[in-house]
Amino acid sequence: MFDTLIRNGKLVDGSGLPWTYADVGLVGDRIAAIGRFPHAEAKTIVDATGKVVAPGLIDAHVHGDLILLVDPLHEPAIRQGITTYILGQDGVAMAPAGPTTLQYMRRYTAGFSGNFPTPGLHWQSLDDYLSLFDRRCALNLACLVPNGNIRMEVLGLQPHPATSDELSQMRRLVRQAMEQGAVGLSSGLDYIPSLYADTDELIALCQEIAPFNGVYVTHMRGYLPTTYEAAMDEVFRIGREAGCGVHISHFNCLAQQAIPKLDAGRAAGIDVTFDLYCYLAGSSTLGAVALPPELQAGGIEATLERLRDPAVRDQLRTQFHPRLPMEKARLSSVPHPDWQQYEGQTLDRAAQQAQRSIGEFICDVLLATDLAASCVVPHHPQRTLADIVALMRHPAMMGGSDGIYVGQFPHPRGTGCYARYLGHHVRERHDWPLEEAIAKLSHHVARRHGLKDRGLLRQGLAADVIVFDETTIADRSTYDNGRALAVGVEWVWVNGTAVLQQGQRTDALPGRGLRRG
Repeated sequence: MFDTLIRNGKLVDGSGLPWTYADVGLVGDRIAAIGRFPHAEAKTIVDATGKVVAPGLIDAHVHGDLILLVDPLHEPAIRQGITTYILGQDGVAMAPAGPTTLQYMRRYTAGFSGNFPTPGLHWQSLDDYLSLFDRRCALNLACLVPNGNIRMEVLGLQPHPATSDELSQMRRLVRQAMEQGAVGLSSGLDYIPSLYADTDELIALCQEIAPFNGVYVTHMRGYLPTTYEAAMDEVFRIGREAGCGVHISHFNCLAQQAIPKLDAGRAAGIDVTFDLYCYLAGSSTLGAVALPPELQAGGIEATLERLRDPAVRDQLRTQFHPRLPMEKARLSSVPHPDWQQYEGQTLDRAAQQAQRSIGEFICDVLLATDLAASCVVPHHPQRTLADIVALMRHPAMMGGSDGIYVGQFPHPRGTGCYARYLGHHVRERHDWPLEEAIAKLSHHVARRHGLKDRGLLRQGLAADVIVFDETTIADRSTYDNGRALAVGVEWVWVNGTAVLQQGQRTDALPGRGLRRG
């Protein structure tokens, strides 16, 4: 007797092997059997004829650290068939964090994590944080240790290299978090204080994750044609000297440059992988994108003080951080009632309406929002859809939406990335076979992050299972409406409990904070 029996589906099991017809029986939170069971009994029988049955998808890079605490049903994920998030990204996140670190991270990452109030919820350790989600969220989550949090716990916002004693303290904190179930270490080498970590520091911290088979996940120091090579060399050196796997976040490089470099690294014995979203624009905080690092030194208060300085404002009138074309950046979130009218507009248009230069406008918006404004920014103009497709097809690729759930005009990747892969790229363009797509959106992510019972349909593994219509699954989100939910997913079980049934949401919250292993 099964609790749930999914019959007659087209089984795509996450391994990458060809699909087959099979039934899937669930008992409790486990997959009890896979085969043909025409006479079996079950409390719930689902006829999946003509539909795809697959493992729950896993988002390798997403900023759900606070939104899941205030939106536990979280339809952006469930409507795409995503059943697990990997959190703690970019070296600046929510745990582990003492009170001072947490206060800073809430404010500093507000443009992509959202400084959502969480009354009555308290945490410091990674174990505290993971426990907040057990049976209180519709999906599962696993966490990386953010190196910026670790650095801030020991050095505050000081930019100097860690001393031997400070490094020992940082190593101890990383080891504690790994013992509590972290899946690896993250860095965000454009973000303060993560960017202050030098290569030797990162190697030392990664030496603490290596015995746990943890992975080093990095927003590396550069993705542009002029910066990617040195950045990748640093990633490779960390992996080689620390003895751990390394993983590059949102690998938005030119394929003809990056793929040969990646292949050379793997040929030399570097266990390197990457995640990717299928869009030609990125998103981050306005300050991180627009301001030179020296203007952000010392953290939030020091940055705000500089932005009040007429000399700095005069400098920014004509000079921007040269990483990205700021004029065409679109404001996705401007959390201030006097400035919210500019959400959804490009910076050049918004500045014109406000009768300011773009530099003055950026200063005023950042001051008004306490640096919490965010934007969507086009990638390097040479980058095209062909780069996305070439990187998608690389064996080391896996899915990661880099989803952000802040503001009225968020990047569409948060609600659409995985559905776009399965609809636009699999069904319409045939860029992937369906089996490869599911593997790269599920098992490949689980294996990289040490989640041994997720990402596959196998007897005895966790019952994270989805049923979707491969003829209708699609993203509906756009740059003008980044909140539109995906369509085509009909059933979603998380730990054996239905959170979506026949296209309708349930109020079940069966998710868990997952530990490595």
